[in-house]
Amino acid sequence: MNQSTALSILKSGKNVFLTGSAGSGKTYILNQYIQYLKERKIPVAVTASTGIAATHMNGMTIHAWSGIGVRNNISTSDLAFMRTKKYLREKMEAAQVLIIDEISMLHKTQIEMVNKVLKYFKQNNYAFGGIQVVFSGDFYQLPPVGITNENNREKFAFMSKAWLEAKLAICYLTEQHRQCDNHLNNILNDIRKLKISSKSLELLKLAKKTKLNKDWEPPVLYSHNHDVNRTNNKFLRELSGKTTTYKASTKGNKKLVEMLKNSVRAEEYLYLKIGAKIMFVKNNYEKSYRNGTLGKVNGYSNDGLPIIELTDGKQLTVEPENWSIEDDMGKSLASFKQIPIRLAWAITVHKSQGMTLEYAKVDLTRTFEKGQGYVALSRLKNLNGLHLLGFNDIALQVDTLAFKADQRFQELSKKEETIINKQELEKRSIAFIKYCGGITDPEEIKRHNKKKKEKKEKKKATHLISKEYIEQGLTIEEIAEERGLTTGTITGHIIKISDIYPSFNLSKYCPEPSILNEVKKAYSNILAEKQPEKLREDGTVSSKALYNAMNQKLNYNEIKLALLFIEK
Repeated sequence: MNQSTALSILKSGKNVFLTGSAGSGKTYILNQYIQYLKERKIPVAVTASTGIAATHMNGMTIHAWSGIGVRNNISTSDLAFMRTKKYLREKMEAAQVLIIDEISMLHKTQIEMVNKVLKYFKQNNYAFGGIQVVFSGDFYQLPPVGITNENNREKFAFMSKAWLEAKLAICYLTEQHRQCDNHLNNILNDIRKLKISSKSLELLKLAKKTKLNKDWEPPVLYSHNHDVNRTNNKFLRELSGKTTTYKASTKGNKKLVEMLKNSVRAEEYLYLKIGAKIMFVKNNYEKSYRNGTLGKVNGYSNDGLPIIELTDGKQLTVEPENWSIEDDMGKSLASFKQIPIRLAWAITVHKSQGMTLEYAKVDLTRTFEKGQGYVALSRLKNLNGLHLLGFNDIALQVDTLAFKADQRFQELSKKEETIINKQELEKRSIAFIKYCGGITDPEEIKRHNKKKKEKKEKKKATHLISKEYIEQGLTIEEIAEERGLTTGTITGHIIKISDIYPSFNLSKYCPEPSILNEVKKAYSNILAEKQPEKLREDGTVSSKALYNAMNQKLNYNEIKLALLFIEK
């Protein structure tokens, strides 16, 4: 099934299991649907089975959201007590859609408890209290943590009564958006089919000899935390120079803040040195990085922010990013703000879930869980980027029950496609919005989103808002008019952006050659005069001195912009 079809089914209000191989775009579709719901003022609970997965979408764990916590069962008295909690009662009553990502890692008993909680709070005996539920994940990935000697049949969510009750429409995504290499795709498909061909085995053995770019030491993926910490600490110690420390800032509910600390891939204390190998741990396509982008520390900006050189030679200054846990209506309950990078000489397979890597060394010699090898290999885009340090027997295995279930999911997804009526889905989507109390009028949706955007912009640094307009190609005058600011203020933003983002293209704002030459000539003359009162503390010529030297022929904005390009 393609992504647009899956999104149409989601919008219709059906309960859905969204699945597909690693890199098929499950998280992308979820984010598209979440945005669609929020634009129409439909309360959506965004959750995941693990903290790492939850932070991908600014959500929280299903355990925290539903109130089940670490329980193994839930009694009527537990439910009655939970109902006395105002925050639980309010969010349960408000929720119209529940999303659970990485469903493969949610235990069967936990999904049963979530079903029970929602039925109780909603006073509705339909599956999950009658609200739309969306499960997303791939059961070939890491399985739920269970009790000792518990087999996967007793753990997998699809073996629960709640799963059957939900009558899920299966949307099996078949397009591949990560791997661009048929050889790697074939290996991953072999693992999924429980049949490793001799050709795939030979390719994996050859990957032990792969020589990667010598200038960029690739990260090593290990199965154990101990190996990762040992490797990163060793390489950082070996670098000369001063260590710069960045401490994360947090606010909100203490327990949720602790959950964020344990969940996000960014460290609470980030230690860097010039030359340190790093990896970005959040997506920000606007700033040219995503979860898994590699680079190294080249220096620090005037504001003390790390300047990172990416593997393609591009340099960018990295500002702190925000991770948050939000309620059903998008209000932040807890936040964690930190530079979105971590040391990347090594990383665990577990924490690599959700990443896309150009290249990596992968050590699967101590793999201890079926699915770990599949997760590690599926992080890469092609086989040329893999240096396999070794693998054991478990590394290429996946659970046989997961295999059988996956075959059935593919069949059910194809069946779903045969009964799709697009016009009927569109009608159902409008009816679903109305049922949830959302808005359907296009003009009202537009006004609602404009208000949200304005509210968001108020919280955003003013130069970053101007940066968005610059990226759209607007002139200084157009940006000033759009934002209700002076052209001088916008010019100041351009100068600040140039400092923070040295590689950002601002050539559109470069003055004419005649102006540049005139300012450059005046600049040289003033320097030759050696008059301290015309110079700044750092020895450069002040704008005022230039303004007067050129008999006020040019205005301050023209001079400042000229200096920006001359001094470069």
